Amino acid sequence: MEKATRLFDCMTIQAKAPLDNLLNAKVNGAWKSYSTQEVHDMINQLSIALFNMGISRGDGTTEGRDKIGLISAGRPEWLITDLAVQQIGAVLVPLYPNTNSKELEQILNEAEVKYVFVSNKELYDKVNEIHSRIPSLKAIFSFDHVEGCTNWTELLKPIQEKDRQNLTEISNTVSENDVTTIIYTSGTTGRPKGVMLTHKNILSNVMASGLVLNQIPIAQKKALSFLPMNHIFEKMVAYIYLFFGFSIYYAENMDTIGPNLREVKPYLFSAVPRVLEKVFERIITEGKKLTGIKSKIFLWSIKIADQFEIENKSLWYKIKLAIADKLVYSKWRNAIGGNVSAIVVGSSACPVRLEKIFTAAGIVILEGYGLTETSPVISVNHYDKRSRKFGTVGPLLSDVELMIASDGEILCKGPGVMVGYYKNPELTAEVMEGGWFHTGDIGVLDQGSFLKITDRKKEIFKTSGGKYVAPTPIENKMKENYFIGQMIVVGSEKKFVSALIVPSYANLKPWCLQNGIPFSSHEQIIKDSRVIAMYHSIVDTYNLEFNHVEQVKKIALLVDEWSTESGELTPTGKMKRKVITEKFHDEIEKMYLDELTESSKLVS
Repeated sequence: MEKATRLFDCMTIQAKAPLDNLLNAKVNGAWKSYSTQEVHDMINQLSIALFNMGISRGDGTTEGRDKIGLISAGRPEWLITDLAVQQIGAVLVPLYPNTNSKELEQILNEAEVKYVFVSNKELYDKVNEIHSRIPSLKAIFSFDHVEGCTNWTELLKPIQEKDRQNLTEISNTVSENDVTTIIYTSGTTGRPKGVMLTHKNILSNVMASGLVLNQIPIAQKKALSFLPMNHIFEKMVAYIYLFFGFSIYYAENMDTIGPNLREVKPYLFSAVPRVLEKVFERIITEGKKLTGIKSKIFLWSIKIADQFEIENKSLWYKIKLAIADKLVYSKWRNAIGGNVSAIVVGSSACPVRLEKIFTAAGIVILEGYGLTETSPVISVNHYDKRSRKFGTVGPLLSDVELMIASDGEILCKGPGVMVGYYKNPELTAEVMEGGWFHTGDIGVLDQGSFLKITDRKKEIFKTSGGKYVAPTPIENKMKENYFIGQMIVVGSEKKFVSALIVPSYANLKPWCLQNGIPFSSHEQIIKDSRVIAMYHSIVDTYNLEFNHVEQVKKIALLVDEWSTESGELTPTGKMKRKVITEKFHDEIEKMYLDELTESSKLVS
């Protein structure tokens, strides 16, 4: 592969080995393919249109470059817009479609976005509602046909020779050190912060990660994409596909992943652990329907998978594994298209049990680790068994340096590390020291080469779907209700957010008496269905003030108040989160009982 220095250099490489199906998506229920030539034409046409509308690299500084907003699920138009913006030296500001209006307004104003591209009517209405409060915003364009909104195709005009010359001149001014995107991610206070990433940042990650993915034996370079494209993980993986000759197929939505996998029959895709959980939950659900000998074989195959280790085991185990593969695992692979050789997993920790089960079934899980600020991959498990270890996030990428600080925090250095937070030099200084980026995570090097994440330094946590949650604002808001005495929000690496609540018994007792509920003891009252329903009602009311991922889905009421004496509080009255979550581990786990944990009982 020839030397590339900008992300859009992938177009030159693609032109030498064009595809009939470079980008693919469902249109009116049928798959529509866009060839390399078609995609390149649309990219160039959109670049020229934006340039003629006054979009430019300005004075060359990040602040001086014009910003383009993009709010859409993954689809061909997403990458086309991204590449078009890159070619003229502007900066893309991609956002989650479910970003609330308040954050959306804040981000668009901070970045001084001039134009926004949205995918559909719902998003057009959301942006249009706040349009008047964003002075920099000139117009909104939609990928779908939306009444009252200019469709993006109206910008695509035949390319004149003069336009082509101008585009070449403009793109030649773009360097590897230019910021190409600002990706907003939640901070410790919940306030979004804009991570500035250059072409060099992302491209270094693309090339190093691409070499890892190239180890995977596949017959055809075909991948399915369904994670949010504004997340650096999926965006970076998409550029691996673009540079390494893959065809990309976009799932219709998260609910159609199963059918789309069977239609497309990809050899590779990226996912968050929650997707694997859902797949396995479906497997268990179907397995429970079996009876007789089929049920026994199914449960036996789960037990065999649970025993899987990367290192070769006994001949007898290999024989049992082969039998299980023939009778059971092959059906699992067929359920996701039949061709998937590996799944790249990131964004949050993957349960080791799921890694073992999928890998035993011939679907190798390549779990990695990183942050938006590191473009994102710091380390990743390889397909090669020698560079893969369960319970770790794999070896470091080839160009990443790592240091474990005295307090156990992971620090890293390399070409993928961001240039800073947009318009926030103070926050940048907090996480950057002598070129080392402070990840905020605690970890160790297992066997001297495999990185293992052991704890979170910050209180903020990720759900298994890879979304950040800041617990303190949720707790503080809900504790405004006088029935809630104490509360801790939990959900790190879980499917959803839950909470432990210590009732304000002084206020709860009168309410019980008024409602004819006997109040004999704390132990008795927190089990009363009417009391539990009342607390659910309180939580549901406050949930409306938070984003979907932050909403508390389940609660557990506790008997005794936390105190300094009993060890849950510091002398200044602050919660000791680790102590509380360890002490009430069983209560927390009960809130997350599902088919995955039930299946453990079946095969234990």
